Amino acid sequence: MQNILAMVLAGGKGERLYPLTLHRAKPAVPFGGKYRIIDFTLSNCLNSGLRKIAVLIQYKSHSLDRHIRRGWNILNQEVGEFIASIPPQQRIGEDWYKGTADAVYQNLFLMDNEQPDFLLVLAGDHIYKMNYAEMYDFMITKQADVVVGAIEFPLAEASRFGVIGVDDECRIVRFDEKPKHPMPLPSDPAQAFVSMGIYLFRAEVIRKQLTDSRISTLLSTDTKHESLHDFGKNIIPRMIQNSRVFAFKFHDENKKAVKYWRDIGTLDAYWEANMDLVAVDPLFNMYDQMWPIRTYQGQFPPAKFVFADDYEGGRMGIALDSIVCGGCIVSGARVQNSVLSPNVLVQDHAEVRESVVMENVVIGEHCRIRRAIIDKDVNIPPKTEIGYDLGADRSRFTVTDSGLVAISKGMKLHASLHPSG
Repeated sequence: MQNILAMVLAGGKGERLYPLTLHRAKPAVPFGGKYRIIDFTLSNCLNSGLRKIAVLIQYKSHSLDRHIRRGWNILNQEVGEFIASIPPQQRIGEDWYKGTADAVYQNLFLMDNEQPDFLLVLAGDHIYKMNYAEMYDFMITKQADVVVGAIEFPLAEASRFGVIGVDDECRIVRFDEKPKHPMPLPSDPAQAFVSMGIYLFRAEVIRKQLTDSRISTLLSTDTKHESLHDFGKNIIPRMIQNSRVFAFKFHDENKKAVKYWRDIGTLDAYWEANMDLVAVDPLFNMYDQMWPIRTYQGQFPPAKFVFADDYEGGRMGIALDSIVCGGCIVSGARVQNSVLSPNVLVQDHAEVRESVVMENVVIGEHCRIRRAIIDKDVNIPPKTEIGYDLGADRSRFTVTDSGLVAISKGMKLHASLHPSG
């Protein structure tokens, strides 16, 4: 795998995850207590044997860049290994990244430096486990120029994605972005292949394709010409005509009955994915020591639960069916079906249910919170209710159509907000 350079696209705004993306890029959003979304892609890289990884950052990148420097500065650059965040540098013009392919084109200098035989392009905002070495082996077997990661989806739901049409040999014959009538799999008319946003290219092939597309764009008199911007919309459909382009069927390292691949692009999807983690038998397994997920971990003391001797008075520090990270104190309160990130304090007689609580949050005495996402550095005043009066919640917070409440990072709340009885 030393002949592969990986580029992780991590500059997305994640507008549908607002307000979680108000101060950070989508790949930097915390997930599962102590992780960031990008940790899963980077862990896949590490577990697959990749040692040359460039993370292409752009939108509100400070938090993401800091996380990579703190948690992923683990390889030895003296022997040519690295995980590095690369900001836009306007090397070829004054534009920022316009799309996935444009981001790679603007960083072709990295290929000049490293001289890889293959380029692996990954999305930094998906949750899944995959051994990219298997994709590489498939490419060599098929003598392919390009391999696209693909996962089966019910035909009725596939139109939300880029749909890959293949023949019996898994060679791609069509690539349609969010089609109304997706092309079914030859072996199963009820299923379709959808793109996972994972692309493995022969280096010389993608270099020529991007360079030719850039020239085509510059020569075009059509102001709407966008031949360079995106792999799914522009580059892959063009390459189907003159290159050997194949689909690689996703092999899930999660080792569950159902394959797990999530683009948690909305607040509801984000909340549901976190709630899955606290289930008795979660769909996504974070406890497989054969496929470790690493991250930056602050120096926090162990989690603590206090006042177990006052159960009759309702003052008992307890967490049930929950994830509780280091530095948390549940002091005479009840936490259930929730995820507590590091350094959360839940005070006397408070109740937190079905919620995601991020780092450095304080939940005051007698608070009642349910179905909420509370971002970092928020202080919830005593006797506050969240998730019980959605009309009142909408006047201050973001509330989804399903009734999920989201509170932005560092938001200042007043003690008079939603007083409980």
